[in-house]
Amino acid sequence: MWAQLITLDVKADKVPDLQGMYAHLQAIEQPDSGLVRTSVFQDAKNPTRAYVLVVFASEEQARARERDPRRAQGLAELQVLMADMLDGPPQFVDLTVLRDLASAPPAP
Repeated sequence: MWAQLITLDVKADKVPDLQGMYAHLQAIEQPDSGLVRTSVFQDAKNPTRAYVLVVFASEEQARARERDPRRAQGLAELQVLMADMLDGPPQFVDLTVLRDLASAPPAP
């Protein structure tokens, strides 16, 4: 598996719009992209910083997804949305997954 951690610095007045951005991302996803999981986090001490962790079956599938023409229009719209929302470009860290453990869900 392979993952990418994306750091987003969001303009303070745009923090409430983050859910819409994530919904847009989900809407353009293709079922055969190799995407295994997406986790979205907000910094507990700095609500204008968000992190997105995307996990793929392989780096090759992730890179093919980046070039997938089925996502082109949706990505162009997302770039316009992000340009308005973000205080600077996203930062990307590529990660090799050494181990992925799932735990039991928390008790209610």
